[in-house]
Amino acid sequence: MDKLQIVGGKRLDGEIVISGAKNAALPILCAGILTSGDVELSNVPRLQDVKTMLKILAGTGLTVTQDDERVTLNGANIDTLVAPYELVKTMRASILVLGPLLARFGEAKVSLPGGCAIGSRPVDQHIKGLRQMGAEITIEGGYIHAKCARLKGARIHTDMITVTGTENLLMAATLAEGETVLENAAREPEVTDLANLLVSMGAKIEGIGTDRLVIQGVNALHGASHAVISDRIEAATFLCAVAATGGDITISRTRTDIFDAALDKLREMGVELTVGESTIRARMNRRPSPVSFRTTEYPGFPTDMQAQFMAVNTIASGTSRVTETIFENRFMHVQEMNRLGAQIAIDGNTSFITGVERLVGAPVMATDLRASASLVIAGMAAEGTTVVDRIYHLDRGYDRMEAKLQRVGADVVRIK
Repeated sequence: MDKLQIVGGKRLDGEIVISGAKNAALPILCAGILTSGDVELSNVPRLQDVKTMLKILAGTGLTVTQDDERVTLNGANIDTLVAPYELVKTMRASILVLGPLLARFGEAKVSLPGGCAIGSRPVDQHIKGLRQMGAEITIEGGYIHAKCARLKGARIHTDMITVTGTENLLMAATLAEGETVLENAAREPEVTDLANLLVSMGAKIEGIGTDRLVIQGVNALHGASHAVISDRIEAATFLCAVAATGGDITISRTRTDIFDAALDKLREMGVELTVGESTIRARMNRRPSPVSFRTTEYPGFPTDMQAQFMAVNTIASGTSRVTETIFENRFMHVQEMNRLGAQIAIDGNTSFITGVERLVGAPVMATDLRASASLVIAGMAAEGTTVVDRIYHLDRGYDRMEAKLQRVGADVVRIK
């Protein structure tokens, strides 16, 4: 099992190119099910989760052609409407094949999903919405089995804001009969990216980027070309790294308009940001100031950036408070950071951090995707050597992170 060995205390200097967004690429790949035409995608990140999703799609009979960051999908020969447990268990986003398969073929059998152990992420809102659209759904033997001759438009108000729920129901609604209204829809940029692709495939969607999506169903969708948006979580992770270590880096090929909440907190920490059209230059020459925040749905502070900002707070010049409102078990990195000398206490869904002058390297274990990234940041800020175990979590969501960090001066190497 691979590990990352990090020798801390190195300032970062240089350029990091941001990859395509994992959380946009996964639903966009599933949209290939909706048509028999070619869906030509670019800027697809090279991640373990993307590999898993492509295996699931290929298992249905969908044709996958891949050339580095370019992927072409063709759904003309789909003949299997099942997503098996063996693949689905590793990644919660696998549930995103349910809506497209059901909408186009009238049936789908998808294993209940797995993924990071960061808390309960139920799929009941997906099921509730599809039932409102006329689907007959049973759950048996760990599988969701859905049937419907053709989905019918409906007014659906989810009980909570759910990103994958919005994406699943949005894809299903594109081929439903009549009008579907999704109330309380997620507004994340990744949802917007999916909607833009669907429109280019012939879908009729109004309200893109808002919490109310109105979809007029069509009889068929066609092929299209689309570039996946850049990964705002990856961008913020590298900006947190320079906040913790000091230095002068430029992140390029990024969207600068979709993570204002994180950029505001970085400025509050003392990072000097120069924002261009597709670049952000970040300079840091002092100890970070502490920042408190509360995670919430977009456009608020993202849960996927919580752990990385907490890593910077551990060496800040004061105390801070971090409240997690999205997932109930997303503080598993705290005990590992404390092994490095951090002073973090947890009370319910809030962490209280007292910044220390220095962290000291130690062996630590990654527990989920974003926790992995936070431990890399903490290790880079620590004195001595840190070894991060179980980095297969990291590979699920970061495209060769250690290589990108090496190019800007970090002492980070992958070891077997």
